[in-house]
Amino acid sequence: MRHPLIKMILLAGILDITAACIQAYVTRQTTPDVVLQYIASGLLGKVAFSGGVGVLLLGLLIHFIIVSACAIVFFLAYPAISFLKFSIFLNAFLIAIIAWTVTTRIIIPFSKIKPAPFDMSRVLIAVAILYVCVGMPIAVMTKRYYVKG
Repeated sequence: MRHPLIKMILLAGILDITAACIQAYVTRQTTPDVVLQYIASGLLGKVAFSGGVGVLLLGLLIHFIIVSACAIVFFLAYPAISFLKFSIFLNAFLIAIIAWTVTTRIIIPFSKIKPAPFDMSRVLIAVAILYVCVGMPIAVMTKRYYVKG
């Protein structure tokens, strides 16, 4: 686990899925297995909610693929785009907004998940979670890698 991409993907992925499970439980008493089934339902449809461990692992895999895409794109873009070197905080916000937009406007509409109606409070909570759990680890670890490099 020497490459920083692996570390940032693991950290961001674990933080994000943990936050998603906590938020789902606090707001709707939804357990982590249902969160993972929901993610897997994007590929499998409603059958995911009657699936077992395999479905849960598929949901976790899909989650980590999305986080990996965020990390890899930012990591590769960082040295090529000069304005990314100015602020870790703005980078984390940029990552969060792009991750939210891609997930809600591209991934979910092309999946078997029925999109939820737009709700600004849910958007703000989702972006805040993505900022802290995905954006910050990716922005900090990417900058640290390239400044050391």
